[in-house]
Amino acid sequence: MLGLLVLLNDHKGSEDVALLADDLDLEIDEIFPSLEFAEVLQLVKVTDGRATFTDLGKKLVGGSIRDRKAIIREQLRNTTLFRTLLRALENAPEHSLSDEDLAQIVSFTTSPEEAVRNIVTWGRYADLFRYDSEEQRLVLTRRSPTGKSGPGQSSRPPASPDAPASGSGSTSRSAGPAPPATELRSLAADAVTG
Repeated sequence: MLGLLVLLNDHKGSEDVALLADDLDLEIDEIFPSLEFAEVLQLVKVTDGRATFTDLGKKLVGGSIRDRKAIIREQLRNTTLFRTLLRALENAPEHSLSDEDLAQIVSFTTSPEEAVRNIVTWGRYADLFRYDSEEQRLVLTRRSPTGKSGPGQSSRPPASPDAPASGSGSTSRSAGPAPPATELRSLAADAVTG
């Protein structure tokens, strides 16, 4: 998504979506997920096949890495799917969810899998949570009052929703029990009804 926004900035903040896809050597349907996610985060507006920055989108591409993370963090917090995921993490033992827990939450929503991957990927970039690849768990990240992330957190934007977490060290804690299915269904129902 960030690469698409940088390209849009090179086009003076407004361009035909087909031309953006062409500049990226992609088919138009290949940039739709990134474009739609940028629109969900209120960074761009797409009207009549033309993508245009919002004021927030302009601020994001003109900002520092810290500014970009803060903008993405705040915009993610405004999405129902992210709030559902955050609630599940806050209520889960040790504030983490296994891949199976996450899949179960997703199965109760109408959100496409791509949207969930984007939320997780950009949530990691914004230091809201991290992925422990050894334990295959999504872990809530506690941030300090200054907004600085802990050691091992990357300041680079994620390459793609499927990119593995970098710097995910293992921990010595045990996984703990998963949240009950009824609780997961309730959280997912909340995501659907808003």
